[in-house]
Amino acid sequence: MEETYKDRTSLVKGAKDIAKEVKRQAVKKVNKAVEKAQDGYTQRSYNRFQDEEDDDDYYVQGGNYGVEANDDEGSSEATEGHDEDDEIYEGEYQGIPSMGQGKDGMVALGQPMRDEYKDRHELETERKADEEELAQQYELIIQECGHGRFQWALFFVLGMALMADGVEVFVVGFVLPSAETDMCIPNSGSGWLGSIVYLGMMVGAFFWGGLADKVGRRQSLLICMSVNGFFAFLSSFVQGYGFFLFCRLFSGFGIGGAVPTVFSYFSEVLAREKRGEHLSWLCMFWMIGGIYASAMAWAIIPHYGWSFSMGSAYQFHSWRVFVIVCALPCVSSVVALTFMPESPRFLLEVGKHDEAWMILKQIHDTNMRARGQPEKVFTVNRIKTPKQIDELIEIESDTGTWYRRCFVRIRTELYGIWLTFMRCFNYPVKDNTIKLTAVWFTLSFGYYGLSVWFPDVIKHLQSDEYASRVKHFRNEEVSHFVFNFTLENQIHSNGEYINDRFIMMKFKSVTFEDSLFKNCVFEDITSLNTYFRNCTFVNTTFYNTDLEQYKFVDSEFINCTFFHIRTGCQISFDDDYSAYWIYFVNFLGTLAVLPGNIVSALLMDRIGRLTMLGGSMVLSGISCFFLWFGTSESMMIGMLCLYNGLTISAWNSLDVVTVELYPTDRRATGFGFLNALCKAAAVLGNLIFGSLVGITKAIPILLASTVLVCGGLVGLRLPDTRTQVLM
Repeated sequence: MEETYKDRTSLVKGAKDIAKEVKRQAVKKVNKAVEKAQDGYTQRSYNRFQDEEDDDDYYVQGGNYGVEANDDEGSSEATEGHDEDDEIYEGEYQGIPSMGQGKDGMVALGQPMRDEYKDRHELETERKADEEELAQQYELIIQECGHGRFQWALFFVLGMALMADGVEVFVVGFVLPSAETDMCIPNSGSGWLGSIVYLGMMVGAFFWGGLADKVGRRQSLLICMSVNGFFAFLSSFVQGYGFFLFCRLFSGFGIGGAVPTVFSYFSEVLAREKRGEHLSWLCMFWMIGGIYASAMAWAIIPHYGWSFSMGSAYQFHSWRVFVIVCALPCVSSVVALTFMPESPRFLLEVGKHDEAWMILKQIHDTNMRARGQPEKVFTVNRIKTPKQIDELIEIESDTGTWYRRCFVRIRTELYGIWLTFMRCFNYPVKDNTIKLTAVWFTLSFGYYGLSVWFPDVIKHLQSDEYASRVKHFRNEEVSHFVFNFTLENQIHSNGEYINDRFIMMKFKSVTFEDSLFKNCVFEDITSLNTYFRNCTFVNTTFYNTDLEQYKFVDSEFINCTFFHIRTGCQISFDDDYSAYWIYFVNFLGTLAVLPGNIVSALLMDRIGRLTMLGGSMVLSGISCFFLWFGTSESMMIGMLCLYNGLTISAWNSLDVVTVELYPTDRRATGFGFLNALCKAAAVLGNLIFGSLVGITKAIPILLASTVLVCGGLVGLRLPDTRTQVLM
C-alpha cells in the first residue's frame, strides 16, 4: 500500500513537472516575442512563420530538459488534475525559474544563457559575429535597393556640406588682408586668424566625428552645420577683432565635423561596386567650394563701393558681404538635410531594426519608382541586428539640479566618445589606425605647407618686382607748388618743401626721409604704406587726412595744427596692386584639381585605392623638384596647378580607404580623429613653410618631397578594401 502510494505520488509529481515545463515554454515563447518587439526585431506578417519555426526548435530543447531533470524522481505523461495557480507557486517556491520572473530567474540547463549571466568578452564575441553577419546581409540589401534617385539626392545634399568645408578653408585667406586693414590688426596678431580657424576645425572634427557614432550621422551633421552657419553669419557683423576671432573659432569648430560625417554617411548607402567611384565624385564638391570662394572673393571683395557705415562706430565693407555669401552653402545643406533620413546602417548598428527597415524600404521604393518599376516589392523582411551591450553609468548622486544633470550628460557623452576613440587602437584596427595616421599627417603636412608657400612665394616675387621699380628722389627743394596727383612707390630723402600744398591726393607706398615741411598744407589725403621718417614739420596744417601718429616715425612738429583727422584703418582695394592677382591664382590652383578628380573617380574601382593613393603621393613628391626652376610668377602658378592636380587623387583615395577600413561603430570617430590630425599637420606646415618664404627653396622642396614619398610608401602597406563589404 505504501509503495503504491509512493508510485502514485511520483507519477503525480512527474505530471506536475511536465505541465510546469510546458507552461514555462509557452511563457518563454511569449516573452521572446515581446523582447523581439522591444529590440526592433518585429517583422511583417509573412515572417511570423519563420519565428514560429525558431521557437519550435527551442521548445524541443526545453522538452528534453524537462525529461532529463526528472530522471531520478521518475517521469510520467499524466497531466490530469493540473492546477495552474498551484504550479506557478510551487515553481517559484522550489526555486524553478518562472518566465514571469523575467531576468531574475535562474538559468536552466539546456537553455541559452541570458546576457546578464555572460561576461563582457562573451557578449563582445557574440556582437562581433552578429556584425559580420550583418555586413554580408546589408551589402545584399543595398544591392537590392539599387543605386538611383535616393543616392543622387543624398549626394547633392552632402555635397553642399562638403562644399561648405572647402569654402571655410579658403575664406580665411581671402578676408585676412581686408580684415587686417579694416580692424587695424597689427602684424603680430594677424597670424592668429588663420591658426584659430584650423584649431576650431581640429577640435570639431574629433568631437563631431565621435558624436556621429553616438547619436547618428544625420543629427550630428545637422548640428555641426548649424553651428558653422550661425557663427559664420555672425562674424560678418562683429567689429572687434577679438569677437571676430571668437566667431571664426566656433565657425571652424562647426565645419570640422562635415568631412568625417559626410563620408561616413554617404558610404553607408552605397553598394560595394559603387562606393569608390561615387565617394570620389563627392570629393569634387570640396573643389567646387574652393572655386566658389575664389570666384566670390574676386567678384566682391575688391569693390569698395559695396560698403556702408553707420556713423564712425560701425563699418560694413565688401569683405563682410563676401563672408555672408560664403555661408550660403552651409545654410543650404542644413535646409536640405532636414528632408533626408538617418543612415540605416547606423540604425541597425544600434539595434533600431524597424526604423532601419523603413528607411531601406524608402530607398528601394524611391529608386524603383525612378526606374519605372513601382510594382517591384522590397523582399527583405528580417535584418540581423548586432547584440547591444549596455553601458551602465552611475549618475544618481550628481543629478540634484538641472545644471548638474547637464554637466553629467555632457561628461557622459564625452567619455563615450573617448572610449570609442580608444577602441580605434584595439585589435584588429590598431595597425590600420597607425598606418592611416602616418599617411594623413604626411599628406596634409606636404599639401597645406606647399599650398601656403606657393601664394606667399608669388607675393614675395611681386614685392621684389615692385620694389625694383621704386623711384628715389634726393635733395629736392620744392616751394609754392600744389601737389594734387598720386604719388606711388617713391622714396624722398633730404628734401625741403616750403609753402607747398598737398590737396586731394593719394600716397601709395611713399616714404619721406630726413625732410623739412615748412608752411605746408595737407588736405583730403589718403595714404597706404606711407611713412614720414625723421622729418620736421614747421607751421604745417593737416586737415581731413588719414595721416595718423604712427605714420610719423621719429618726426618733430613745431607749431602745427591737426583738424578732422580720420582715425582707424581705411580700406581701399584700388590701392592693393596684388588683390586681384592673388584671387586669380587661387582660382586657377583650385580649378586645376578638376582633371585629377575626374581621373580618380573613373579609376578608383579599376586600379584600386592603394595604387592610386601611393602613386599619387609619390608623383606629388617628385613634382616638388620642378620648383627649382620656378623663377617667375607664371612658372610658379604652373607648378601650383600641377601639384594640386596630382595631389587630389591621393586625397580622394585616402578618404575612401579610411571609410572602408573602420567598422560602423567607429567609422566616424576614426575618420574624425584623422581629420583632426590633418588640421594639426596643416598648422604645422603653414608655420614651417611660411617662415621659409624668401629665405631658401631647398628646405621646402626637400621636406615636402620626403614626407610625401614616405607617406605614399606607407599607404601601399594598407589593406586593399576594394572587394570588401562595409563592416
